[in-house]
Amino acid sequence: MKAGIIITAAGRAERFKKAGGQGNKLNALLNDGSVFAQTLHHALASGLAVHVVTRPENSEIQALCRAQQVPFTLIASSGLGESIAAGVCATPQWHGWLIHLADMPFVPPSVFVEVAQALEFHPLVRPYVNAQPGHPVGFSPAWFGKLCQLTGDNGARELLRGETIHFIEVKDSDSQRDIDLPSQLIQRSEKNHAAP
Repeated sequence: MKAGIIITAAGRAERFKKAGGQGNKLNALLNDGSVFAQTLHHALASGLAVHVVTRPENSEIQALCRAQQVPFTLIASSGLGESIAAGVCATPQWHGWLIHLADMPFVPPSVFVEVAQALEFHPLVRPYVNAQPGHPVGFSPAWFGKLCQLTGDNGARELLRGETIHFIEVKDSDSQRDIDLPSQLIQRSEKNHAAP
């Protein structure tokens, strides 16, 4: 069993809503589908196993997962740490975990594959672009216990502090963008459909 991808999709999208966005940003239209649909599509295209963590009320994400036969865990998450713990604890058979954020729909399948491959030789793996760390973050099986104990909203940040991380350089800085505001949906859509 190889490493798999945990997509954390259980946030409340509060910044998005405060900026005028309607509903959950993961269900917002981006190009030819929702933000989450594109994130899921790229993850599945990597050929790796995928497990989604989302909220009980987000029926749209659950429907997409069922359509693609992707297992998911429902949790009224109070923070990213809790979501990661739920996903990792639900997949103890995996040989490592790639923790990915559902609001990052531009990461290509090749990045997931590179992180998973490097995880076979390094306990912690992470992409970086322009000297900035990115996602997904890869954890070897040795981290299972600590990942399952995560709580709060900092995700796995505290686990990474002071640890040696193997970084993979990503040339496409655009791939590491996330969606936090309604205006970012328009900008990306216009860029993708601009004339060559």
